[in-house]
Amino acid sequence: MSDTPDLPEGFEFSDDPARVDVDRVHGWLSADAYWAMGRPRDQHERAMAASLNFGVYATGSGDQVAYARVVTDRALFAWLADVYVDPSVRGKGVGTAFVGRIRDHLAPFGLRRLLLATEDAQGVYAKLGFRSLDRPEQWMIHTFG
Repeated sequence: MSDTPDLPEGFEFSDDPARVDVDRVHGWLSADAYWAMGRPRDQHERAMAASLNFGVYATGSGDQVAYARVVTDRALFAWLADVYVDPSVRGKGVGTAFVGRIRDHLAPFGLRRLLLATEDAQGVYAKLGFRSLDRPEQWMIHTFG
């Protein structure tokens, strides 16, 4: 899509799940992400196995600097989850470009909607066409435990 910013020089996008540094990603999420604090490793691995996994990597070292996953039926619906950008590269445009690349990767599926939840990054997602729900009263949630 034309409104997707390029990743900054020195970074590359990948949808190859074999490249994901599972230890690093689990560490990020379980210790630093408000929505996943304390997430057990086995639960994290099950979530990854049932999702499309994406990363951003430093081109020189190959180190992973961002992660996200998408739960989708690849036809109508997708949920963007666990978006995390390493603090060392925040503020450089990596996160916005990363989410834009994920959105563009999903576009050929013909999805009706791509949803996400965030407490603090609405501005980042708004740059890429995300908006608040038109009719939140139509949506419901069931939580376990």
